[in-house]
Amino acid sequence: MFKKKTLAELIQELRGNENIVNWHEIEPQDAKYKPIPNTVDSRIADALARRGIDQLYSHQYSAYMAVEKGENIVAVTPTASGKTMCYNLPVLQAIAADDTSRALYLFPTKALSQDQKSELTEIIDEMGIDIKSFTYDGDTSPAIRQKVRKAGHIVITNPDMLHSGILPHHTKWVSLFENLKYIVIDELHTYRGVFGSHVANVLRRLKRICHFYGSNPTFICTSATIANPKELAEQLTGEPMRLIDDNGAPRGRKHFVFYNPPIVNQPLNIRKSATVEVNHLATEFLKNKIQTIIFARSRVRVELILSHIQELVKNQIGAKSIRGYRGGYLPNQRREIEKGLRAGDILGVVSTNALELGVDIGQLQVCVMTGYPGSVASTWQQAGRAGRRHGEALILMVASSTPIDQHIVQNPDYFFDRNPEAARINPENLLILVDHLRCAAYELPFKATEQFGPVDVVEIMEYLVEERILHRNGETFYWANQSFPASNISLRSASQENVVIIDQSNTADVKIIGEMDRFSAMTLLHDEAIYLHEGVQFQVEKLDWEHKKAYVREVDVEYYTDANLAVNLKVLQIDKVTERSHTSLNFGDVAINAIPTIFKKIKLTSGENIGSGPIHLPEEELHTSAAWMELKQVDPEIGEKTLEQLLLGIANVMRHIAPVMVMCDRNDMHVVSQIKAAHTGLPTVFLYDHYPGGIGLAEDVYKRFDEIKNAAKNLIQKCSCKDGCPACIGSEIEGINGKHRSIQLLDQF
Repeated sequence: MFKKKTLAELIQELRGNENIVNWHEIEPQDAKYKPIPNTVDSRIADALARRGIDQLYSHQYSAYMAVEKGENIVAVTPTASGKTMCYNLPVLQAIAADDTSRALYLFPTKALSQDQKSELTEIIDEMGIDIKSFTYDGDTSPAIRQKVRKAGHIVITNPDMLHSGILPHHTKWVSLFENLKYIVIDELHTYRGVFGSHVANVLRRLKRICHFYGSNPTFICTSATIANPKELAEQLTGEPMRLIDDNGAPRGRKHFVFYNPPIVNQPLNIRKSATVEVNHLATEFLKNKIQTIIFARSRVRVELILSHIQELVKNQIGAKSIRGYRGGYLPNQRREIEKGLRAGDILGVVSTNALELGVDIGQLQVCVMTGYPGSVASTWQQAGRAGRRHGEALILMVASSTPIDQHIVQNPDYFFDRNPEAARINPENLLILVDHLRCAAYELPFKATEQFGPVDVVEIMEYLVEERILHRNGETFYWANQSFPASNISLRSASQENVVIIDQSNTADVKIIGEMDRFSAMTLLHDEAIYLHEGVQFQVEKLDWEHKKAYVREVDVEYYTDANLAVNLKVLQIDKVTERSHTSLNFGDVAINAIPTIFKKIKLTSGENIGSGPIHLPEEELHTSAAWMELKQVDPEIGEKTLEQLLLGIANVMRHIAPVMVMCDRNDMHVVSQIKAAHTGLPTVFLYDHYPGGIGLAEDVYKRFDEIKNAAKNLIQKCSCKDGCPACIGSEIEGINGKHRSIQLLDQF
């Protein structure tokens, strides 16, 4: 008969596992409480008491008191520490005191909006006050929309809807904008890169409209742990911020464990599949009825792990106790799973990063991650899903064979001793700025003396007059075009001419599922490419380049595609230089002329190449910012061909390391090496922003180059291959010790 083990017993067994490369313990922490302020309406206090809340955590109290004084705040505490109360309490108090008060809640996703709406409704029902809260997104029916505009005390939406569905129609929202007291921005850390740069401009437009209607709302932001929450909140909102980070929520003991699967192919340094190991490890906890969450990187991976685990545990606990959770599930299905997890009826859930954000699922005992989530901040978010307020919790990160995963598990100090990454945005990116100035001018005329954030806009307005988009009358610029600008601008892209992605999996329901800037489309949407949308795999059947349309069909394959670009890079302007003995480090503007040549099919589990094909597309040009390293002196014994291979190897390592350091997606930054750079004739490695105009990533690389260089050296040194493999410099280099020579070359940089 099967004898059930406790989590403590399983943790003890796991300590002896030879594949564990690091075991980190986080000490428990008691709650820090403060009394509910006596300024809180008695009906709210009674409602909280009925929910078992008779005092506040210290950070909730600090947030309430700061907001009461009229300060803008950003509250930064770990997952499941009660951040929601930091904004719900002051907002409900303001409406209870004055029925005309209004609040706008911004969440990065529709699912999160729905989740917060149900929690808010429960509190309002307990209070017995007539406070109306509504979600306003693409799913809101026309009948309810009018009601929301006129009577919604709390309007819950997302930045995309605010941009295209609310701000351009502000005359229908007079009661909201005249009385807007609070703007809540939840999950602040998600607003980075291109998306964050767009949202900062959307908020400038929002503040402009509020000013027009005579309101001056207070911002309440909440964020997961990132290195620069105050700076990011101030950049996004254009307002001074008070940082609230005195976390008062309790925490049990946590074990954070790095697990590196055994090597199955010594020459190629390929390890056993992370997915197979995750299936095996998670099954042990579930069979012993220990509530577990398993994170996977894509929808496809979620479904694969789910079906395997359900099969493995069906005799012990029944397959229905294990559920999947990802985008694409219907809202009522998601609610049912969340409720089952909170109640403990569902023992295990396999999820994409959809559950990384603040959806309430209670607190589970074990979290298993399939591979490194991509950033320190994301990893802590996922880890925060495990850990009841009392008792032990276990977090297991199972590494894959990729350079990034191997770098993290072999350098635990890098992960545990390091602050989470800083989130970067560049709201002044000219392409993004011009787009939002067009939208702002459509919404309200512009005065010549007006500023848009810190930007003086007269020159841009004059340009838009020349383009016949605006008309100038005296000192005022008016909209003079037939178009509706917001509908053509995606908050997720920096390019104006996007390729539309059309899903034709179901011939009865052909639909647009997304769009992508042209430059990225060359390598991600070419014919036969595997395109991932919300984790679902699609194969591109045809890319109609002339009409900017990509036709895709859903598939389920065990590989992804990676395209080779023939890149010609020209330096346009050098803005910053750091001279060193053998090298110079530079930052400036570059022009990239790129033409895709071939694509490779790469197996998901092992990273090996299983096929290739040609790409037939015209050349594209991109103007962006770059950081680059020039070698002024080279060992004459190294031949030109060998040097070229060494530079390629270093570029391969940098391609993996740099995005981790500057907190961006791998596709946001590209790396190119040249044996003879066009402007100097010197061997050079360039790292450039893969967006028109740049979004500040290359500048960050320039500032933190030594840190990135040392991490690259470390990755090569610690790779367990003999002389180069796909997990470090790419491959062996004929005739020399490639690893040793690459490290020597990096030392010169």
